Amino acid sequence: MSAFSVLREGEVAILVLDVPGEPVNTLGAEVVREFEAILFGDLRDDPTVRAVVLQSGKAENFIAGADIKQFLAIRTRDEARDLCLAGQALIDRVAEYGKPLVSAIHGGCLGAGLELSLACTWRIATDHARTTLGLPEVQIGILPAAGGCQRLPRAIGVRAALDIILAGKSVPAARAFRLGMVDELVHPAILRDTAVQAALRLAEGRRPARRAAGGLAALALDRNPLGRAVVYRRAKAAVLKRTHGHYPAPLAALEAVQTGMERGMRAGLAMEVEKFAELATSDVSRELVRIFFGTTALKKDDGAPPGTEVRPVRRLGILGAGFMGAGIAGTAVAQAGVEVRLKDADLPRVGRGIKAAREILDGRLKRRRITRFEHARQAALVSGAADFSGFARAELVIEAVFEDLTLKREVLAECEAVIGREAVFASNTSTIPIDRIAAGAHHPERVLGMHFFSPVDRMPLLEVIAGSRTAPDALATAVRFGRRLGKTVIVVADSPGFWVNRILGPYMNEAGLLLEEGVPVEILDRVMTDFGFPVGPVTLLDEVGLDVAAKAGGVMQEAFGERLMPSGALAKLLADGRKGRKNGRGFFLYRNGKKGGVDETAYKALGVQPVADADVGATERRLLYSLLNEAAHAHAEGVIRQARDGDIGAVFGFGFPAFRGGPLRMIDALGADTVVRILEDLVRDYGERFTPAPSLVEMARAGERFHPADRTASRGIDP
Repeated sequence: MSAFSVLREGEVAILVLDVPGEPVNTLGAEVVREFEAILFGDLRDDPTVRAVVLQSGKAENFIAGADIKQFLAIRTRDEARDLCLAGQALIDRVAEYGKPLVSAIHGGCLGAGLELSLACTWRIATDHARTTLGLPEVQIGILPAAGGCQRLPRAIGVRAALDIILAGKSVPAARAFRLGMVDELVHPAILRDTAVQAALRLAEGRRPARRAAGGLAALALDRNPLGRAVVYRRAKAAVLKRTHGHYPAPLAALEAVQTGMERGMRAGLAMEVEKFAELATSDVSRELVRIFFGTTALKKDDGAPPGTEVRPVRRLGILGAGFMGAGIAGTAVAQAGVEVRLKDADLPRVGRGIKAAREILDGRLKRRRITRFEHARQAALVSGAADFSGFARAELVIEAVFEDLTLKREVLAECEAVIGREAVFASNTSTIPIDRIAAGAHHPERVLGMHFFSPVDRMPLLEVIAGSRTAPDALATAVRFGRRLGKTVIVVADSPGFWVNRILGPYMNEAGLLLEEGVPVEILDRVMTDFGFPVGPVTLLDEVGLDVAAKAGGVMQEAFGERLMPSGALAKLLADGRKGRKNGRGFFLYRNGKKGGVDETAYKALGVQPVADADVGATERRLLYSLLNEAAHAHAEGVIRQARDGDIGAVFGFGFPAFRGGPLRMIDALGADTVVRILEDLVRDYGERFTPAPSLVEMARAGERFHPADRTASRGIDP
């Protein structure tokens, strides 16, 4: 079945791309061959066709990029070079096409889709919220290598292009228009007519002048060698600060941009080829591609049997208008457009919650993600009260009260008396098992967990927890709604701490023990950020809240005994009135809400003196292997449905280094036998809490893996 159809509007041919059977258009090998045959055959040779418009037949997507599956087939650098050269040759032919080519963009225009559009004569985009443009290649460990590192800087200026390329950003159409990525911005209803008119105008030789890319800033920096040198230097420093050198793709893209701007486009294209060949065959890229495919698969996984009925959620009730409740409310109206009703003990708390929810919308308006009209419409969706008025019509209610079992049971009982029998009740618990919360419920089949991470509007993961009596349709409804919120959703079993907090527990406990031994805060954090985490364990404790961490630690110790016994560090700091960022007193100093340096008085509260000669290697091993071992324990207990979910949960839940693939894939890379050996050494030196999980010992004996289908070589990680 053809991916293309050709329509005619007089002397203009409209080439419509609609890859059959796929939700989005991608440029796979078959699609490219058909595109070349039509564009460079029939349309170019037909004298009655004076211009061509390229448009998508998908409702919400233009072109999502190249077909990533073809990257998995690459085995050698020569194969990578051949693939890259073929892509560049196609884009070059488009750029040199003898007739005007207009790219009519509605929906996502990403990767190769944007590279193709940049080679067109003219670009028009709709002002729809779903129309975004970007080059996300660095997110899967490669670089834009079909000319993106050359044409985007020439279109919008070096600084603006590097901002997009090096972070793998996508920008909304309105900003793309301001930057010069597109030439016109129109309402979706007139996209085709506007594109046809532009094509005819271009065919007649009437081409409006484009705005100068980047404005005055470009004239001052981008357009002279000295200014560009400053831009390159700053960009490199920013990349290294963000990635600690663990991700080579942004630096490779920077080199390709710099080469092209300083030595010419041909030299830049050649650099793209060489860098692509290096990156596409690297272990880092393969791990990032696996994560991409894993998250893509989760978007189709409702956690329930196929065909399970999913109730549409139009009205959401939230119990608790504090930080988490308000965050869920703001995210729900911004991402899903649902009505939200907040409830708390008194109206002042409700008012503060509504204000905090609307601040999320204020941020989107300030960043120009939404218009003032959209801001007003979304803000009007949030309301609240000190009683249950408005909850009777809610299809989903999320409880976000303090992490206390008695309180959660009381709230559930009160809510069940008001909400509809089919409504789903979800607890935003971080550690307490759902079956314990639902023990006295009238309808336990409607009760489950939805564990959001803080801050809700920025953290990408959602854990949905099924109790032993949770109905499949309730589970699927929660999962589907979580995806509407833009979350990556994993379904986990009803076990204390679930997945993320379960495997973080011993990691955080070990950090507390190390602090009590006098290991400095800076070393603890730096060891793990150097390893690849976005923040270290001490910063994470301050961000989560020392009181919340202590409460979770108690739940985990009750469930799992001495292996997850917390250190005394948190109790000592709480006794000193320290809760972390939330009250401006923790391990770090805070001024006007901004984190400063280490609060040296925290050591006095702990009763220790920081040591100058802390063993960095031992510190890393103790922190890392406590986490890996607990991941093996939890996997064996069935906390996650498959290893894929566990790795993605760790990457998106607390920032386990994506280039290492996740904790279970890292164990595979090291080898279970190596991990067991190191854990046994730690038992000898530090105690029984490091005893290897029985399942891990069995894996080592049998030579098994968590991901048996992916037998890739170790990345040479030094244990």
